[in-house]
Amino acid sequence: MKIVIPGGTGQVGTILNRTLTAAGHDVVVLTRRPTRDREVRWDGETLDQWATVIDGSDIVINLAGRSVSCRYTPSNLQAMMDSRVRSTQVVGEAIAQAAQPPRVWLQMSTATIYAHRFDAPNDEATGVIGGDEAGVPDYWAYSIKIAKAWERAQEEADTPHTRKVALRSAMVMSPDRGGVLDVLLGLARLGLGGPVAGGAQYVSWIHDRDFVRAVDFLIDRDDLTGPVNLAAPEPLPQRAFMRALRSAWGVPVGLPATKWMAEIGAFALRSDTELLLKSRRVVPGRLLDEGFTFEYDRWPAAAEDLAQRVRLRRPDAGRPEAGRPALSRSSRGRA
Repeated sequence: MKIVIPGGTGQVGTILNRTLTAAGHDVVVLTRRPTRDREVRWDGETLDQWATVIDGSDIVINLAGRSVSCRYTPSNLQAMMDSRVRSTQVVGEAIAQAAQPPRVWLQMSTATIYAHRFDAPNDEATGVIGGDEAGVPDYWAYSIKIAKAWERAQEEADTPHTRKVALRSAMVMSPDRGGVLDVLLGLARLGLGGPVAGGAQYVSWIHDRDFVRAVDFLIDRDDLTGPVNLAAPEPLPQRAFMRALRSAWGVPVGLPATKWMAEIGAFALRSDTELLLKSRRVVPGRLLDEGFTFEYDRWPAAAEDLAQRVRLRRPDAGRPEAGRPALSRSSRGRA
């Protein structure tokens, strides 16, 4: 298959690119700064020559958008909104004008769209969309606004011959440098991987191999459209999440952090406390209902696997992994 990945140079794009390429697919990445073979320049805003790579492709997986790993200032939040919405719109325009449009458009979204809550998990059918929670910072509501607009841009695209799926993804855990696991392990190794603000807030996550397997599953299932949660079935409180990660790495102690300490740490890392403090209790209702099985459904086992892979890859973590391709035989047969 020919697979086009707009915005495919980040952590998630790297995971998909190396696994899809290893499975024998022709992967083309759209990026602002192409440096490798099979990378094509685009600006994420303007319909241009890059659109020719979408015409005749089989799958589009749009990951484009400004990174959330930044301070949530008004200008950065606006940049997140603009980059996500406009890149989605222009991908839709390219698909709409294609003589041979792709059969599937997988659009990155986020599990952050759900409400900050502790009482019950959020699935696609009964989950509470956020934005109206009491007692949370106002800018958290803007993050929900971004997520809604992101999904709406795909919904409104006039692509009648292309099936559309919105990937409401939790944090993808992989051994790659610069990813979320890298940051969390760094804190744990320094003895700082304890509970934050009590640690009762839920962490939703997905192992990188299950993420790719879920993408493959959604490509194969021609009957599935709309939002799908990409998250492991068992989110857990942050204190338990970090305890399991420390255990996997062999760190016995993790110092706790208060809310104000988290603010200082987030400022130093040029990030924001929403990533630490929001309770993301998200579960994969549709995937489970449709028969998808997780290789890593519980965090302790996932953490052990990831820690082992980090140790194995640390000398040259940038080298593509030589692990098994995660795509199904049916997808490989269409290559």
